[in-house]
Amino acid sequence: MVVEVNHVTSLFRCPLCSAPLTREEQGYLCPGGHCFDVAAAGYTHLLPANRKHSKNPGDDKAMVAARSAFLDRGYYAPLRDALCARVAEECRALPSPALLDSGCGEGYYTAGLYQALTAAGCAPKIAGVDISKFALRRAAKRLPQGEFAVASVYHLPLADESVDALVNVFSPLSAEEFSRVLRPGGLFCYVVPSARHLWEMKQVLYARPYENPVKREDYPGFVWQGADQVRCALSLSSNQDIMALFGMTPYAWKTPKEGVERLSALEQLDCQAGFDIHIYRKM
Repeated sequence: MVVEVNHVTSLFRCPLCSAPLTREEQGYLCPGGHCFDVAAAGYTHLLPANRKHSKNPGDDKAMVAARSAFLDRGYYAPLRDALCARVAEECRALPSPALLDSGCGEGYYTAGLYQALTAAGCAPKIAGVDISKFALRRAAKRLPQGEFAVASVYHLPLADESVDALVNVFSPLSAEEFSRVLRPGGLFCYVVPSARHLWEMKQVLYARPYENPVKREDYPGFVWQGADQVRCALSLSSNQDIMALFGMTPYAWKTPKEGVERLSALEQLDCQAGFDIHIYRKM
């Protein structure tokens, strides 16, 4: 799909001078003369060099490919559907809601949100930011109608009070930045794992598996309105899917070698996935 671009006002702002950006055919321009090319894959780079701590920050190509394949098999579709239904319901009254997916990865949820809002009769403007260019390559391909940029969630390249809704799925959180970019009354959906998310996998990995800490967090400038609980059964029928899911979790970084070896030997794993979608409104 080819999306024609001709002097379109962007949701992004210049990361150098904070002026508005205009999307041109080959890139983004600000009134101050700063320009940012759009890669052939469809994303731009809005992370200043002084905030870049490695050559290729974020998830690498192999990690992104494994996660994309896992998600495309529909294992986490119940979470995507619940999140999208909630956002569409909350934004239904807005003719053209502006939405940010913070830590969007390969755009799996971003694309679902766009489709749900469109089906609800809205004309959404959607942007996604992530630290991994490899993830954004896939996001821009998955949703050509969106805008995607390499950027930090702690320094979002968006103007103050410029978006109606913001979603964050298993990604770093910056409540101060989220409050800054959301309009008053704006929606913030924060997805976290439930207490016993992937418990059966943990039983393989650890001699003494532990529950995830679950508590409601209060963030300055936001009012908590409740949490939607999503629970689903996963039947992983290949070692490839088992290890892809493992690689998507924090356990991949802190599991003893013996636990990883036990998991690597499995060709089948049935486990329960649990997600809590916390709903906040900006004051």
